[in-house]
Amino acid sequence: MDDRVAVTPAAAELIRALRGQHGPLMFHQSGGCCDGSAPMCYPRGEFRTGDSDVLLQELRIEGVAEPVPFWMSAAQYAAWKHTNLTVDVVPGRGSGFSLEAPEGVRFLIRSRIRTA
Repeated sequence: MDDRVAVTPAAAELIRALRGQHGPLMFHQSGGCCDGSAPMCYPRGEFRTGDSDVLLQELRIEGVAEPVPFWMSAAQYAAWKHTNLTVDVVPGRGSGFSLEAPEGVRFLIRSRIRTA
């Protein structure tokens, strides 16, 4: 598996903080409207993945003991399979179900076309 998903330093810092509060984490991006257009962060295993999801990468975050899986719906992946993704964090209200919501920030995905 190549590096399809990266994280910014700000996102890595938030992931470390959330890991400290909630234990092992996972991301899922559904590709739906509203909340589904952003990566959602859950306690690992809280969001049940299935055959309609693709594991893009196990993120290695410095200071986090275990990898953080990043899942995407297969339909969203079909549209974005030619992109590299970067998880970032920005001020604002995120999804009510994603762990960062009470922090006054939200995760955001940035994409760019793959060149290799």
